[in-house]
Amino acid sequence: MARTEVLETADQAVAGIADGSTVLVGGFGLAGMPFDLIDALIRQGAQDLTIVSNNAGNGEVGLAALLKAGRVAKVICSFPRQSDSYVFDELYRSGRIELELVPQGNLAERMRAAGAGIGAFFSPVAVGTPLAEGKETREIDGREFVLEHPIRGDVALISADRADRLGNLVYRRTARNFGPVMATAAATTIAQVDQIVDPGDLDPEAVVTPSIFVDRLVRVPARRYTVQGAR
Repeated sequence: MARTEVLETADQAVAGIADGSTVLVGGFGLAGMPFDLIDALIRQGAQDLTIVSNNAGNGEVGLAALLKAGRVAKVICSFPRQSDSYVFDELYRSGRIELELVPQGNLAERMRAAGAGIGAFFSPVAVGTPLAEGKETREIDGREFVLEHPIRGDVALISADRADRLGNLVYRRTARNFGPVMATAAATTIAQVDQIVDPGDLDPEAVVTPSIFVDRLVRVPARRYTVQGAR
């Protein structure tokens, strides 16, 4: 079994991400967003990326900065428009980026299905809406369902509060959000954390993402943002 690689810098952590990759990016708005990994990905230069995230960026930091740099070809998300999503709005309205809208529950479940090895699943969400067009439907117990397929990532970029040197992750409150399912759904999972401790220092009952799902780990200083007090 491969061990989690503990790296010195975020730039080392994102090395090798290829053009055209599907990248799962943790975060609920700014809460739990892996800012340093995203900044390093901008410096790294990968292009034509498909980004899977809950939102399509806030202001001009984090995911929005990646979009502004012109590195993203497609966004798969639940909430592309917010009061400060003007970077995405401009790109989308000018036809420079593609959008696949996925209801939030389906987004989480499609990634969870990828991690669990589930080929597809039926969901009642989106029945009778444009989001169901072109998809297989089936009636089950008198109710109509839509067939949804897993979302798999080439890479997942996530943020956690603490990790041990083996790669076990503990999250901070709502910053946990999509991190656990994304870690299981990607071929390579890269985590940035505020603190790395020795094996045995984490309460095993508090570990949410086991090290088997974490390929690369880097410690970065915590950065705080004024928007809704997120970090």
